[in-house]
Amino acid sequence: MEKACININELINVFSIKQGSIYQSDKLNCFFVDFGGKFARYNCLSLRKLKKVVEDIDIDALLLNTHKADFEVVTFNGCEHIYLLNACEIVALKELLQGTFTMFKLNHLISDCLHRLVV
Repeated sequence: MEKACININELINVFSIKQGSIYQSDKLNCFFVDFGGKFARYNCLSLRKLKKVVEDIDIDALLLNTHKADFEVVTFNGCEHIYLLNACEIVALKELLQGTFTMFKLNHLISDCLHRLVV
């Protein structure tokens, strides 16, 4: 998906690092991952699956295996997006996804606290 097709003013930046960002679209009820030169659309379940796949990659084994290149194909069943990432990019994507889900939890905690104060 091209960035030009999306009105950037309608997107909420959930979390960003130097290598990429994750945006939320309330209008389209989805998330956009801007990483590795790709701007990809995910629903909530797919974003969770992407996080699980990335977290399951063993970086140490990837770097220590001398019989294999230090690249990993990142995808999962039902996903139309494929990433070919080196070890540093995998670490960055892992950081981006962990930060995003931390922001989701933080937002939920703040909302819960505010709701308790009102009630």
